[in-house]
Amino acid sequence: MEQERPVERPDERPDEPGGVSRRRAVALIGLGTAACVAAAGAALAGAGGDDPPPATAAAATPSEPPDAGAVEAVLANRAAAVREHDRVRFLATVASAPAAYQEAQAAVYDNLARLPLGSWRERFEAIEPATASGAPAVRVSLRYRLHGFDRGEVARTRYLTFARRSGTWVIVGDAAARGLRDDVEMWDGGPLTVRRGRGGLVIGDARGLDEIARRLDAAVPVVTGVVGTGWARRAVVLVPSDPAQASALAGDDRELKEIAALAAVAPAAGGGRGEDRVIVSPGTFGRLNDLGKSVVLTHEVTHVATGGAQDGRTPVWLIEGFADYVGYRKAKVSVRSAARELRREVTGGRTPARLPAADAFSGTAPRLSQAYQEAWLACRMIADRYGEPALVRLYRAAARGGEEAALREVLGVTPPRFTAMWRDYLHEELR
Repeated sequence: MEQERPVERPDERPDEPGGVSRRRAVALIGLGTAACVAAAGAALAGAGGDDPPPATAAAATPSEPPDAGAVEAVLANRAAAVREHDRVRFLATVASAPAAYQEAQAAVYDNLARLPLGSWRERFEAIEPATASGAPAVRVSLRYRLHGFDRGEVARTRYLTFARRSGTWVIVGDAAARGLRDDVEMWDGGPLTVRRGRGGLVIGDARGLDEIARRLDAAVPVVTGVVGTGWARRAVVLVPSDPAQASALAGDDRELKEIAALAAVAPAAGGGRGEDRVIVSPGTFGRLNDLGKSVVLTHEVTHVATGGAQDGRTPVWLIEGFADYVGYRKAKVSVRSAARELRREVTGGRTPARLPAADAFSGTAPRLSQAYQEAWLACRMIADRYGEPALVRLYRAAARGGEEAALREVLGVTPPRFTAMWRDYLHEELR
C-alpha cells in the first residue's frame, strides 16, 4: 500500500508549501510492500576497443549457454575492478562488446567511482533460456553497500549476454532486446554529482543538489527533535534528472512527473528491512516554493526515521499525519491557510464524520488533500492537548498493538471519543 502527499500552489497561498496542484503534485511513501529502489543497469562495463569484425561478432550458436565458471570469473574480475578503482581493468571486461555498449558502461563505471561504495560484488545466478533471436542471457545478482549510510547490502538483479571470443566467454551486451530489464539505479543515468552533508548523502544531477543538501541538513535535526536519536540521523537522497529514471527508481512503473518526492526502500540482500532512500523528482520539487520544499523533504525524512511504519497495524492517518506534523513543525504558516480545502468544507457545514481510511490516501482519491489535512490536524491536536511526547508514544504504541489499543493506552480514550474530540478541534481551528 502506498500513500501520496499533496503539495499546494504557491501562487494560491504564498506562505504555504506549493508549486503545483494539491491533487497532482504528491510525495509518496511506500508502506507494507514498499516501493523498492531498483538497480544495476544494463551491465557494469566501460569503454574502449573497436567493434569486432562481423565474422566474430555473433555468439557461437543461439542455443549454446555460457559456461557458469567462466561467467563467475568475469564477474569477479569486474567486481574487483570496481572495488579497487581500476578503470582499465573494468573496461577490459567489455572490450568485445559493441561500441555503444562500451560507452554506456564506461559512463556507469565513472558514476560508480564517485560513490562511497563500502562493498560491491556480482554473482552468477542462472541462465535464462535462449530464444530464436539471440543467445541465452545470464541473470546476475549484484550486492552493494554505501559506506557510512547503509547498514547492510542492497540487492539488485541485472542481465548480461555473453559470446565466445577466441575460445573465451566474454560480455557482449545486456538482454534488453530479449525484454529482460535490469533493476535501475542512479548510476544508470547521466553523470552523477555527490554531495555529503551533516544530514546525509545527496546523489544525482548537479543542478540543485547543494540546495537539497542544505535542506536535508536542516530537516534531520527537526525530525530528530521529535522522534529522538534512535535512528541513523542521516538519509540518502536520490535526485534523478530524467523523469523516466525517477519512475524506475520508484518501482512498479509509476509516473512521477507530478510527484515532488517519495520515500522508498531498497531491498536488502537476504531479506530484512532494506535500505531507505528518498527520491526527489527535480522538476516538480523545483516548482515548490521555499516552505513547500522544506515541508516535503522533512516529511519524507520523517518516514525514513520511523521506518515508514511498515508493521501493518499503524493506521495510515497516523503515519501520514505524523510526518506532516513534523514537516510543519518549524513552518510559519497558519492552520487555516495550510488546510484550505478542508476549511472550505468545514465552514460549509461538511465536517468529516470519521478519520480518513487508508484508501483516502491513494493517488486517485477525490479528497486526497483533505485526507492529509485531516490526518495532520489529528496529530496536531494530540500534540496540543497531550504534548508532543504523547504523540510520539501513540505512534510507537500503534505499531505494537494497533490504533484502538494505542488510543486507550496513551491517551486514555476510545476511538469514538477521539473522533469526537478531533471533530471539535476542526471546528475550533478552521471556523
